[in-house]
Amino acid sequence: MRIAYIQPIGGASGDMMLGALTDLGMPIEHLESELGKLNVGGYRLEARQETRCEMGDTYLKVDLEDQTRHSPRWLLETVEDSSLSEPVKERSCQVLNALWTAECRVHGETRDILELEELGSVDTLVDVVGSAIGFEYLEVAGIHAGPLVIGNAAPPRWPGGYSNPAPATLELIASAAAPVIGDKPMYEDAGELTTPTGAALITTLADFSRPAFNVDRVGLGLGTRDPAGFPNALRVWLGELAQVEASSSVQQGEVVLLETNLDDVSGLVLGYTQERLFAIGALDVWNTPIQMKKNRPGTVLSVLVPKDIEKEASELILRETPTLGIRTRSVDRYVAGRQMVNVETDLGPISVKVKIINGITVSAAPEPDEVRRIALETGKPFQEVYQIATEEARRQLL
Repeated sequence: MRIAYIQPIGGASGDMMLGALTDLGMPIEHLESELGKLNVGGYRLEARQETRCEMGDTYLKVDLEDQTRHSPRWLLETVEDSSLSEPVKERSCQVLNALWTAECRVHGETRDILELEELGSVDTLVDVVGSAIGFEYLEVAGIHAGPLVIGNAAPPRWPGGYSNPAPATLELIASAAAPVIGDKPMYEDAGELTTPTGAALITTLADFSRPAFNVDRVGLGLGTRDPAGFPNALRVWLGELAQVEASSSVQQGEVVLLETNLDDVSGLVLGYTQERLFAIGALDVWNTPIQMKKNRPGTVLSVLVPKDIEKEASELILRETPTLGIRTRSVDRYVAGRQMVNVETDLGPISVKVKIINGITVSAAPEPDEVRRIALETGKPFQEVYQIATEEARRQLL
């Protein structure tokens, strides 16, 4: 499976993404031809070679000749009514919808009355749709990303304006629970490094992980800034997903089973305790009904944890439940190899968990949270979405 790994080494923007995808081999002529299917003018693409901190590569800029601002509805309808391929339309609309949802939350307005400033220009449309065109041209099936580089809070974008990051950027990051790089001295006075469009592309399309894969090409897209301490650039690695060889082998590290019998605890306490155990890194938590002394019904709380959090998990159980003692024993377990990949479906990209044994993919199941999201967005029944995603995953992966 062809995958892309996005590395925002010095920020992320729509222009930087286009530059990296062009550097990976997407011809400018192909990009311009496909963008022509939008039937929108008022812009031109300018690509040139520049350098950022000794890193020389493609700087691709969308020059606006028409400064007209458009509504979210107009931008989406322009994509939907175009003759672009369905995968490009789906990815583009997914990113645009995420962007407008973030803007609506920030401004407290509905999409029908939302007035866009910078994000209402054709520039945004070209960046988003152009990136989707690039991923399709490079035959990318799964997209992954590293932590976002947003820079420090100062300075504000203009005197009296809001500090970095832009409210919409932060809303997109929060909605995706995306990882971010912390403040560093080299980011002082660098200003905005990740734009709302860059954040929307990555948080919407990518899974924040770096799987094992064979890298065969790397593309670099340059940003508009040129700070002295770091390159304002975004890298995209391209390659084939590697087979996992660790299937059917004992998991590295010791695993411990913690158990305790409870006959005076409510379901509310058990539910909360389970939630807290998972939060600190428990591998699994389950309850088993039992009959205890004096003919009282009870529950066995069982918790599987890595050895290094045994003490923390035991203290949590002692603190959150009425138990006075916990049994522990070391256990071995065998685990199959697994990978998370994005699978394209008629309903858009869906994350799928792939199970691998002895280097062979044996099953693929969609993530329930993604199925739930798409079911709510489309109004289709959960089981119908799950079935569509499962069948497409099996067709593409098995």
